[in-house]
Amino acid sequence: MPYVSGFLIPVKIADKAKYIASAEASWPIFQKYGALEQVETWGEDIPPGKVTGFDLAVKLEEGEAVVFSWIKWPDKATADACFATMESDPAWANMDMPFDGKRMIWGGFGTVFAS
Repeated sequence: MPYVSGFLIPVKIADKAKYIASAEASWPIFQKYGALEQVETWGEDIPPGKVTGFDLAVKLEEGEAVVFSWIKWPDKATADACFATMESDPAWANMDMPFDGKRMIWGGFGTVFAS
């Protein structure tokens, strides 16, 4: 079953085009290291949380949107090998990251069901 790297990111609404360009530029690198799919979604219906919520998770600020994205891999080993190259492959150094990385939430997920 595939492995998924998931991300929740606050992005300034004014930087939407920059974010999309950055995501598009990252795909060939992820693909080079074995990624099967990359999906980037822009929050459109994010109800404000009282105890939990996407907005609270990323400490959403005025003028920002929540981005939910994921990368599908054939397995965890492939994902781990890719992320290990972020310090050594110069292609990553040129990546623009138009968001506050300190408020990004990420994790790896093993697939338990897929249709």
